[in-house]
Amino acid sequence: MPKSRAKSRKSKSAPASAAAPTRRNVLKLAGGGVIAATGAAGAGIWGVSSFRAYAAEHDLSRVGEGPVTIVQIHDPQCPTCTALQKQTRAALRDFDDCGITYLVADIKTPEGAAFARRYRVPHVTLLLFDGDGELHQTVQGLQQASQLAQVFAAHKAAVA
Repeated sequence: MPKSRAKSRKSKSAPASAAAPTRRNVLKLAGGGVIAATGAAGAGIWGVSSFRAYAAEHDLSRVGEGPVTIVQIHDPQCPTCTALQKQTRAALRDFDDCGITYLVADIKTPEGAAFARRYRVPHVTLLLFDGDGELHQTVQGLQQASQLAQVFAAHKAAVA
């Protein structure tokens, strides 16, 4: 009987795959770690880039620093403001690298609210400035991209 008990103990031992990691398993884990690290680095770079673009677009001190500037008075919780922002960006695609700066005065921030008060305008408004920071035109309400493109072209021609 003692021999049968010894055999049963051997059959209950741990499987060979759990005893020691194989080279293949280590390489799989290392590959997964590299992929995860690459994904995290990419997300970090995208996040920094997005933040920089957001900060530049909301830097209202850029009004009057040379190029023609369009400032949207914007409430981020307003669907009409968001629609105007989408239409404005679509209209500005025709003006790539043509010396038009697009900025956003977010009325939920102290700077954006002060900017809107200074020009006495509500949200859902675009303010068109010349290169010296002088206000030339105010566009209120939701407009289509084609209409805005015409307004931007006329403004650029008038102040050039």
